[in-house]
Amino acid sequence: MKITFFLTPKDKVVYLNATSTIRQAMEKMKYHRYTAIPLIDDAGKYAGTLTEGDLLWALTDKGNINSKNLEHINLQMINKHINNKVVHIDAEIEDLLVLTMNQNFVPVIDDRNIFIGIIRRREIIGYFAQQYYYSNNIASQIKQITPAIAN
Repeated sequence: MKITFFLTPKDKVVYLNATSTIRQAMEKMKYHRYTAIPLIDDAGKYAGTLTEGDLLWALTDKGNINSKNLEHINLQMINKHINNKVVHIDAEIEDLLVLTMNQNFVPVIDDRNIFIGIIRRREIIGYFAQQYYYSNNIASQIKQITPAIAN
């Protein structure tokens, strides 16, 4: 099944420009209660994922940080500890299962490598859970019919 059915389009995704500051990132992540957020460059391409851990390590590494300093530290200066893999819009949902074991979301790009949205882990797990229960329901019905056929 194509992933377009599960896509949350860019206009519905909370993201940051890669040139945003730590303060902007912290405010947006706190407001939305996100632990990770996609970064987009000025050309609209996916530029990585910023996590709470990245911010924590950045603050720890920078030493004496106050709220005014947070306005001057660009996200491009922060080491990203997670490298979320992206998928092309033509990918199949089955291609995403392994990716979501380590990612909250999977960034989706188009033919020009432009960020067009994300697929959340929740939707992927929901799809596979539905497939699992559907296949098990059929299997249990077959088991009920099989003894009657054998007699």
